[in-house]
Amino acid sequence: MKGLSFDVLRVGKRYKLINFGEVNEFVVEYILANGDFNVKNIHTLERYLLKDLIKYGKGNDFEIRELE
Repeated sequence: MKGLSFDVLRVGKRYKLINFGEVNEFVVEYILANGDFNVKNIHTLERYLLKDLIKYGKGNDFEIRELE
């Protein structure tokens, strides 16, 4: 696994997640008590839970990076 772990994600920061060839860029809005994150897609403004992006597992290309 390359990049950041879920422990270092912070509210208000922008991140790029790559999993199974799919690229998602999002900003963390809230950290939930169960350890999940409420995020908003930077491009579509859609809101979802971060665990929804990895519910089918982590691919060989799984990576989280902070955007500048």
